Amino acid sequence: MLDIRFVREHPDEVKENIKKKFQDQKLPLVDEVIALDAEYRAAISEADSLRANRNKLSKQIGMLMGQAKKDPSKAAEAEAVKAQVTAQADRLKELEAKEADLQVKIRDIMYTIPQMVDPSVPVGPDDSCNVEVQRFGECTVPDYPIPYHVDIMESFDGIDLDAAGRVSGNGFYYLLGDIARLHEAVLAYARDFMINKGFTYVIPPFMIHGNVVQGVMSFPEMDAMMYKIEGEDLYLIGTSEHSMIGRFIDQVIDGSKLPLTLTSYSPCFRKEKGAHGIEERGVYRIHQFEKQEMIVVCKPEDSMVWYDKLWHNSVELFRNLEIPVRQLDCCTGDLADLKVKSCDIEAWSPRQQKFFEVCSCSNLGDAQARRLRIRYKDENGKTQLAHTLNNTCVAPPRMLIAFLENHYQADGTVTIPEVLRPYMGGKALLVPTNKK
Repeated sequence: MLDIRFVREHPDEVKENIKKKFQDQKLPLVDEVIALDAEYRAAISEADSLRANRNKLSKQIGMLMGQAKKDPSKAAEAEAVKAQVTAQADRLKELEAKEADLQVKIRDIMYTIPQMVDPSVPVGPDDSCNVEVQRFGECTVPDYPIPYHVDIMESFDGIDLDAAGRVSGNGFYYLLGDIARLHEAVLAYARDFMINKGFTYVIPPFMIHGNVVQGVMSFPEMDAMMYKIEGEDLYLIGTSEHSMIGRFIDQVIDGSKLPLTLTSYSPCFRKEKGAHGIEERGVYRIHQFEKQEMIVVCKPEDSMVWYDKLWHNSVELFRNLEIPVRQLDCCTGDLADLKVKSCDIEAWSPRQQKFFEVCSCSNLGDAQARRLRIRYKDENGKTQLAHTLNNTCVAPPRMLIAFLENHYQADGTVTIPEVLRPYMGGKALLVPTNKK
């Protein structure tokens, strides 16, 4: 969310940013919110004048009532002044109600106007305009066919989609045996990888209040993603970023303690509402999964440095697991409204002979901090808004797809990279139990 003062002082820049994001329908909101803000400030100014005058008149009434003991005519003057105070009190009440109403209208519009994107973000209407920056690892295609990921899992008796469909519906799964163990091994390795990077491991709440949801994401995202608990002010998190950033709501952090570098584990729950939908048979897009996340809360001048560190962490982790990846800069039209800059890390799929998204790294600037009032004291004792960043460390359902395809052998076995073997009981190879 932008600062209303910035919108007021730089309306043309805000409008140009909206155009870059291909959201021209929002352009009238800029002039509308500036007009509402002018009305709001005028109401505040008049109310402040009335309050100051009320104090002055109250003293005058006291003085006149004191004089009335000797001069009865002063009592009539005092009553006249009291009537004036009463009339001003009624006007003050009107102004205070107007202030509250305008404040809500301004806030709602400001929630809708997108964050200013970084100048380095490529301009484009949708993800087809995202720009490949660099690749890491050799993207090979073996001379033998690689089955669909569900077929690979089934060869290890490692997945039961039919039972999950009966129990929970489409978009859920049971993982079993070595595949379930591999799922947990990847999470455990990612946890230790991030701890070794100096990040603090956290297990956060998996449900959050509505005001936290509004603070961490835009309304379109909220509608497309979040599950609400019926009858309660609680939502299931779509990623641990939501409760991790929410942890600092209304807090003033000691600036000497920044940056806060955190890595969090959580299950994630998503409606997956929209054009993509849920696959009939697979674990690429699902309603429930687990994830290891990276979170940074830092000073504004450090946020771009941390942005680069975070996505490089993802690249290093995937390369340690011997999975080729590439980095894509997300274009303006593919950025959620709260994001300043974002990139995707995509893993190589030798079966499809293309890349697919496995991580998303985002710098949100002060957008979440402004909504949630996350501040810090700088070296001069001045209160400033912090910057927040997040990045997927690893989300095993998609990671499992990339892992199984890149380590699948012609005989149906799956190799285990050396870094993962301690988490797999020393196994270097998974052997299928249900070859068809």
